[in-house]
Amino acid sequence: MAAMTPLIETRGLTKHFGGLKAVDGVDFRLDKGEIRAVIGPNGAGKTTFVSLICGRIQPSEGTILLDGADITSMPAHKRVLAGIAYTFQITSIFPKLTVYDNVALSVQRRLLAKGRVTHGALASGVEEALERVGLAGRAETLAGNLSYGHQRLLEVAMGLALQPRLLILDEPTQGLSDGEIETFIALVREVARDATVMLIEHNMQVVMELAQKITVLSFGKILAEGSPEEIRANVAVQDAYLGGSHG
Repeated sequence: MAAMTPLIETRGLTKHFGGLKAVDGVDFRLDKGEIRAVIGPNGAGKTTFVSLICGRIQPSEGTILLDGADITSMPAHKRVLAGIAYTFQITSIFPKLTVYDNVALSVQRRLLAKGRVTHGALASGVEEALERVGLAGRAETLAGNLSYGHQRLLEVAMGLALQPRLLILDEPTQGLSDGEIETFIALVREVARDATVMLIEHNMQVVMELAQKITVLSFGKILAEGSPEEIRANVAVQDAYLGGSHG
């Protein structure tokens, strides 16, 4: 039986910044429906790697495939429409707009790509996204007045409103309380029923609890890949990351 086409595949993916290879010849496969964590010490190339996948920066070398189609040269806005949503390490909400209007911008973008925006479709799309992240009761609050943790959840809602095939979360639990982290873990599990999830995360408890598979980057290369149990037991990973400073 033929192997299933991965949702995302990179072949020899490389990004140079001057003499620095932030991402260095990475071959990577992410299967549909998977929850994948990408971990590694600061400077390992994690954010550069996902920025290449979502099109925020272009590779120096290598190929990126989405469901078998080459998207290496596809601009970021077209990758969003193709189903790749990315939430930033630093929140990128519109603080002077309401929570509702922030999410409405994402819903509108998705509906415009389909050629038709109606008030009913817009409203239902916003309400569904806010309900999923637990912010339905804050719809009329100015986004800038939310707590930092709620701003992070709002950004996830904005990503979900695009109904992505792949949701990339960059340090999503940073600044969240223990209770908010538990809510987030439940949310990601629920999201994964409809979409593939990739997260960059320093909180190892979250990684070990959520990820089905973990990719460890070090100096722009894949150091190890495997289940949480395999990564926990990997001596090279312990030396490079788990046993040392997380940064």
